[in-house]
Amino acid sequence: MEHIDRAIVRRSDTRSSRPCEFCQDHDPHFRTRSPLDQVIASSRQASASAHITEDGYVKHRMVELAHMNSGELAVA
Repeated sequence: MEHIDRAIVRRSDTRSSRPCEFCQDHDPHFRTRSPLDQVIASSRQASASAHITEDGYVKHRMVELAHMNSGELAVA
């Protein structure tokens, strides 16, 4: 889990988290995810590495890649 900030890995307290807006807006299966896979650290932007679980990170990246392939997400 080297891709996730160690401070976030230690912080699994859901009181310091919020739902990922990007995933919520772009993933049709967002509501079926585990609750912990839906949330990101509240102090971070809605990015894959902000997810507090590795599964959340992977699912976020899959949604990003799908949108890049469809041309809906601008590549920086």
